[in-house]
Amino acid sequence: MAVPEKNGVVDAPTTDIEASAIHREDGSVHRGLKSRHIQFMALGGTIGTGLFLSIGTALTRGGPLSLLLGYSVTGMFLYAMMTGLGEMASWLPLPGAIPQFCSRYVDDALGFAIGYNSWYAATFSACSDISAASVVIKYWTDEVNPGVWITIIIVSIVLLNCIAVGIFGEAEFIFVIVKVVTLLGLLVLSLVIDLGGGPTHDRLGFRYWKHPGAMKEYLAGGSLGHFLGFFSVLINASFSYGGIELVAVAAGEATNPRRNIPKAVRRTFWRILFFFVLGTLAVGCLVPYDEPHLLSAQASDAPGAAQSPWVIAITKAGISGLPSVINAVILSSAISAANEWLFAGSRYLYALADNRHAPRVFSRCSKRGVPYVSTLFTACVLCLTYLNISSRGSTVFQWFSSITAISNCFTWGAICVAYVQFHRALQAQGVGRDTLPYRAPLQPYATYAALVFFGIVVVFSGFAVFVGHFDAQGFLTTYINIPVFVTLYVGFKVITKSKIRAPAEIDLFSGKAQVDMEECRWVESEPRHVLGKVWAWIA
Repeated sequence: MAVPEKNGVVDAPTTDIEASAIHREDGSVHRGLKSRHIQFMALGGTIGTGLFLSIGTALTRGGPLSLLLGYSVTGMFLYAMMTGLGEMASWLPLPGAIPQFCSRYVDDALGFAIGYNSWYAATFSACSDISAASVVIKYWTDEVNPGVWITIIIVSIVLLNCIAVGIFGEAEFIFVIVKVVTLLGLLVLSLVIDLGGGPTHDRLGFRYWKHPGAMKEYLAGGSLGHFLGFFSVLINASFSYGGIELVAVAAGEATNPRRNIPKAVRRTFWRILFFFVLGTLAVGCLVPYDEPHLLSAQASDAPGAAQSPWVIAITKAGISGLPSVINAVILSSAISAANEWLFAGSRYLYALADNRHAPRVFSRCSKRGVPYVSTLFTACVLCLTYLNISSRGSTVFQWFSSITAISNCFTWGAICVAYVQFHRALQAQGVGRDTLPYRAPLQPYATYAALVFFGIVVVFSGFAVFVGHFDAQGFLTTYINIPVFVTLYVGFKVITKSKIRAPAEIDLFSGKAQVDMEECRWVESEPRHVLGKVWAWIA
């Protein structure tokens, strides 16, 4: 139910979650993430190991045209989702954000289910990235037990997350700069190689789009095979884009969120266009989908940069020395991703505790605003990564990791549902969208389209197990998250008898007055010089 106004100011009860996040005896999160931290978190959440490694798998399954179209189409629907999320997060920037919006605008059962879905997805994603980082190091040496590297990485990211949120932000700022500079260099180098500027002076152009072809048949022949190849790329892209929503998770700890969150969301489109679209185009021009070195590296599960199509293209062009550099960037990308996932997992658990969907102890914060209990608990779960050291344990680990396979789409779909309800509540309560800090374009229609797209990806993500001989184990590992999510949702609903909120009764205002008052203190001067304006656009 909407909160009434007194003397033109909306009351924010000190008993609700948003007020408790500001004044609590056991501490609260602090707004310690600056504009550049938020902007680079948005960029880092988009650019991960997928653009360096997984893109090769997508190429060998779908071909260069399917690779380009698959990542572009997925990016388009993700941008539609992100604009809706940005509208909600700038209206009311809450710690954890996504489960908060689902509980407030839709149903407590959805907030509960998506909160735990997002928490275990973030936690197991961090495990996967830590494991990937330990494998990437094998590119240089395999004499050290992977458990040593796993321990070093876990301790490092826990320290970065436990000291202060500003320290975490600075670390991510540095990680992302490394990734961005490397990608910019790779794009320029790709253009040079494609035009024949490499040591071999072999002008490639669109040679590989003609032979072996622009689209590859996958699991079937003819047009059906081409479609399955394209759809396989869609699924791969959906996983590669995982983490794009993390900028909203940090909304409750961002300075001037009414300015910085919309700024990050608006630039998501250009980042997707520039890095993913140009990146997939470049890889499709430099490496054919039947490249023997790429196929053999994937078949043997070669470590690190050995599976990167960028490295294969550079090596074929006769350029030496760069593969180790790219492997180092892949390593930093994996550590950066694990660092962000630990941050996200701790904030999801913090939000669940604040919403009374988890023990209250998880909402305790240090004097520097770090939810240390939820951070340390999530870090303890990261020890599951050690299972991947032994062959028997790796099977168990893969089962855990499979739970996260389609959880990204569950999270994105829940964001869409929450936004639809938010949009309906604005209409039902007479709140004009022109009063919003950020007004998303083409809404709510873009969100409806994105919701349908994510649903299709979830339902058909395991289509390969039905082609030919039915793969029972593949079916379970692909779809296991569906019964897990349904159990969480239905179980909570049966026990608590929660109901979907009517638009006219949705609480749009509790906690907003506090953010409005804080907004008055965040006055930022406009840059006067050219360099200042360029930096302001970047950060």
